[in-house]
Amino acid sequence: MTTQAIGISGIAAYLPPYRVNLQSWCDWTSENWDKIRTVVGHSFRMRGPGENVYTMSATAIMRLIRQYDLDPSRIGFLALGTESSTDNSAGAVIVKGMVNQGLAAEGRPLLPRNCEVPEFKHACLGGIYAIKNALRYLALDGGGKQALVVSGDIAEYARSSSGEPTQGAGAVAMLLEAEPTMLAIDLSRAGSASDYRGPDFRKPFARFANQNAAIGTPLKDFPVFNGKYSTTCYVDAVLMAMEHMFQRRGGGRRAYLDTLGAVFMHRPYQRMPETGYGMAYLYALATGDAVDQAVLGEHCRIAGVDPEAVIAEFCGRPSVFSLIAETRVDDDVYPLAMQTLRSFRKSAMHAEAVESRLELGAAAMRDVGNLYSAALPAWLAAGLEEAARSNRELAGSELLAIGYGSGDAAEAMPMRVCPEWREAALRIHLDESFTGAHDLGQEDYECLHESGHLHTTVAGSEFIIDRVGCGSRSDFDDLGIEYYRYVPQKRVAG
Repeated sequence: MTTQAIGISGIAAYLPPYRVNLQSWCDWTSENWDKIRTVVGHSFRMRGPGENVYTMSATAIMRLIRQYDLDPSRIGFLALGTESSTDNSAGAVIVKGMVNQGLAAEGRPLLPRNCEVPEFKHACLGGIYAIKNALRYLALDGGGKQALVVSGDIAEYARSSSGEPTQGAGAVAMLLEAEPTMLAIDLSRAGSASDYRGPDFRKPFARFANQNAAIGTPLKDFPVFNGKYSTTCYVDAVLMAMEHMFQRRGGGRRAYLDTLGAVFMHRPYQRMPETGYGMAYLYALATGDAVDQAVLGEHCRIAGVDPEAVIAEFCGRPSVFSLIAETRVDDDVYPLAMQTLRSFRKSAMHAEAVESRLELGAAAMRDVGNLYSAALPAWLAAGLEEAARSNRELAGSELLAIGYGSGDAAEAMPMRVCPEWREAALRIHLDESFTGAHDLGQEDYECLHESGHLHTTVAGSEFIIDRVGCGSRSDFDDLGIEYYRYVPQKRVAG
């Protein structure tokens, strides 16, 4: 087992070029633009014809290899975190096959045969679980090797549903190794939480029962979700992961949060991390020392809430799943704390302790949409690139990444910024995914959403679905299996 620092040395991303401007979407749907831009964001991306999670993930990895001039033969572990798989057997090995096709076309070394290829699925937390397992691989038996983790997803919701403006698509690839140049991660100080929550956000196979999509036409992958209940699950899971992290690291809770250089969270839409981290900060005050609880008391009194009742509520470990059995899915399990948060948001302390910690990279993320497992890595990439380009000094500071997966689980992962982080961050080039995006009109949006097709396409992924097997031969069965083709002239998204 290695005692070296282990962590992230590179990040690259792919966003499909097809963009839906949410202000235009509000005009089409008669939704309130002021509310949408405040709660959700400004735009989202859609996967193009011939794209799926595997093509997007392979494109992100190819960008990572080029941008950081990697030797693919050193990769011993390639993990895919996703909830958008189109094959219920294979996963990351499909991405490996495409990447090797692209590497061969460019005359580069291939990913080796002894490279492990696991896929991780737990809603939006799959990518974080993949990172943790890549770190364990490097620490235990991956000496001298490097690891790749790619998080990719396609967030689709039915039109006219509350989730429709929170759609998105994309993939983020990361290089992990010993002696990292960007972020060092110590899993012994990370926090975990999990608890079964029933119909929080699910994708049961029964959704496909009445779909008769032709071969090559994407099945509609709309999730089963309960919005208010899902928000409650998110908040509770974040608090419990933070509690585990606080217990493992020791020391003052509020004091630790106040030293953080930035916080990055799972981001299904703009308002969710603001709520999640705001509640986490109040939780740190409630479970802190007498001074911290006195600070909480001041905000509780302004909100017209009994401080002792808020502390008892936080410490009571309420059963979120009981809301289902009791048919109270629209209730909060932390009602007094949420009331306090609404008042706390108006304070100078909230601006300093919460908003300022979430601002790095947040502007870019308003034009990404929900990337599910790739949402947190994308925000991390945007934040590091913004800091590097604006000459913000982060070396030696600690960042906190908080991942979440519906169903329900969360991870709180502290990261230490490496001394040479700036050079590595300047190679991210996330900004390239925002240039030249193709804005969809209402008719094209509806066509792409419903059928997966467009009359006019633009350059997107470096890999496309070339054809889909029809299983027509009696001696050979490939029904529904996708075959891919490398398109070398399409290297830059957007």
